[in-house]
Amino acid sequence: FDFDDTHQGTIIHPTAPVAPVVLALAELRPVSGTKLLHAFVLGVEVTCRIGNAISPGHYNRGWHITSTCGIFGAAVAAAKLLDLTEEEILWAFGNASAQASGLVETLGFMAKSVGVGTAARGGLLAALMAKGGVEGPPMPLEGPRGFLKVLCHAPKPELIERELGSDWENLRNMFKPYPCGVVLNPVIDACLDLHRKPDFSADLVSDITVRGCPLLKARADRPNVTTGREAQVSAQHAVAVALLRGTAGAADFSDAAVNDPDVKALRATVRPIETDEAIPVEAAYVSVRCSDGAHFEVRELAATGSPARPMTDAALRDKFATLAEYGSPAIDAGALADSLCALRDVSDVGSIMPLARPKA
Repeated sequence: FDFDDTHQGTIIHPTAPVAPVVLALAELRPVSGTKLLHAFVLGVEVTCRIGNAISPGHYNRGWHITSTCGIFGAAVAAAKLLDLTEEEILWAFGNASAQASGLVETLGFMAKSVGVGTAARGGLLAALMAKGGVEGPPMPLEGPRGFLKVLCHAPKPELIERELGSDWENLRNMFKPYPCGVVLNPVIDACLDLHRKPDFSADLVSDITVRGCPLLKARADRPNVTTGREAQVSAQHAVAVALLRGTAGAADFSDAAVNDPDVKALRATVRPIETDEAIPVEAAYVSVRCSDGAHFEVRELAATGSPARPMTDAALRDKFATLAEYGSPAIDAGALADSLCALRDVSDVGSIMPLARPKA
């Protein structure tokens, strides 16, 4: 599912390439919760700051920024846990730069996950190679043929260090309430609001207009989806299930939901997505006209999960429990969640990892 976190300014999903690395290393060697959190925060911060330096041109060009930048975050997180020297950390960045890749063309397909997983693996490998003496270039990011200049036509390298240590990109990272592209969150919120209106009936809908940020159209104007994976980046599908069912959970982005005749019929009433440069990624406008002459409009200014409207701790625990039930119903999700919430007090993270595995 597309249920990851999202950095507001770059649309990077930084946890996906960084967390697997720190958790894997914590199973191989003793790592305290404090040290693991330190490494994780560094990895996320590096990922997002490099993303700032190449946004929006890099992503607009077609590079999948979570993968291309995430490999550096994965490398620095691994470097922290492996106690690399300053020189070795630079080599790790160089080794990561040699592997950075990922394409937006993979969105809506399993290959997207391959790209992000490859970034995690590549970042770990970059740090391990550096620890083993594999040297990297002295300027892997800012060099004349380095990552920034090769993969972006107008990079802004100064943004990487701007207010470093005092202004945290980690705090601009958002949680997703719905298992789909982040640009769909405000659209879904608006449609759920409409569904709850007592005088609204999805059966009478004849025409739907959606307006949002340019990225909404670029990434999610996909009316003709055939699989649940494709539906995760389809505004038309998100609108249809939210208006019709009043839900937007995992079951609503499945193959079965995509091929539901009622959902397909409602998807067909959604016009091509309209855009407005003034609309931020966390906002959207939905207009619905009905066959009985009724007209409904909703303007969503701050989607659930955005910095202005963050998910509550209770909602996050519910999300965790739901995903645990889906992916591994045999584990004690409550005990695992409690341990993760108290991670900074754990002396050896490896000791809680068995909680993430089903009991024999």
